[in-house]
Amino acid sequence: MPEALARTADASHRPPPAPSGPGPALVPARPWPAAVLTMTASSLSNQTGAAIGALAFPVLGPPGVVAVRQYVAALVLCAVGRPRLRAFTARQWWPVLLLAVVFATMNLSLYTAVDRIGLGLAVTLEFLGPLGIALAASRRGKDACCALLAAAGVLTLTRPQPSADFVGMGLGLLAAACWAAYILLNRTVGRRVPGAQGPAAAALVSALVFLPVGVAVAVRHPPTAGAAGCAVAAGVLSSAVPLLADLRTLRRVSAPVFGLFMSVNPVLAGLVGWIVLGQGLGWAECAGIGAIVAANAIVIGAPDR
Repeated sequence: MPEALARTADASHRPPPAPSGPGPALVPARPWPAAVLTMTASSLSNQTGAAIGALAFPVLGPPGVVAVRQYVAALVLCAVGRPRLRAFTARQWWPVLLLAVVFATMNLSLYTAVDRIGLGLAVTLEFLGPLGIALAASRRGKDACCALLAAAGVLTLTRPQPSADFVGMGLGLLAAACWAAYILLNRTVGRRVPGAQGPAAAALVSALVFLPVGVAVAVRHPPTAGAAGCAVAAGVLSSAVPLLADLRTLRRVSAPVFGLFMSVNPVLAGLVGWIVLGQGLGWAECAGIGAIVAANAIVIGAPDR
């Protein structure tokens, strides 16, 4: 999902290509039914993968599950992007390396937050990242109101309580900051490295960084077949399936429509967390999630986004 929204942020700043002949534009103003189904399947796959990965936390812990997910992401992205690493210059390498660090930190902080505060709240807090990027470039009064709405949602989710897990909430906000940095770095990498070679190289470096982590987890806590299967399923459902689905979808819908649709992920995360993990949400949590989702939908789905 972060890979897709990073491409969305970049695509929204590019001028549309000139038509090469008669006929409709390549990207329609409204999503086709097939594109809507694909976006729904992508979002549901992403959140289901995260929930299945959480089932392996008691055995592998969040670092072990994230390590496996990084391996799967590297395999998929390298197969798609086919990076020519030896041809990279120093000017290309440094944003790729930063992107790898941000990518690894983002996934580790998110999965650790999921372990502490639940899938729905963690994903909701993470979505403040792309919202912050959109608001930072805004000059509209409506967006200021959306910022206040999102802030009210955050205050509702993080309100002081004896049982509040502020560490987990802080990790969710760290994931949001990493996602914002991920979007900006992806734009830089996209300008300096052709095609998908940059994200593929970053995923490969991130997987290499997590290689000793995976080995250490396997030695200290030998994985069971069920835990290993859940971790691999998380990598496939949360990395491989969304990547391929989003690559197909972004050819059929505009960037604002795609970003708007991605705003439903916190809602899906809450539902999947409740069904798969038994993580219930109270009325206050639902109201906070709804406020942040509404702010994302209004800002990211605006015509000039």
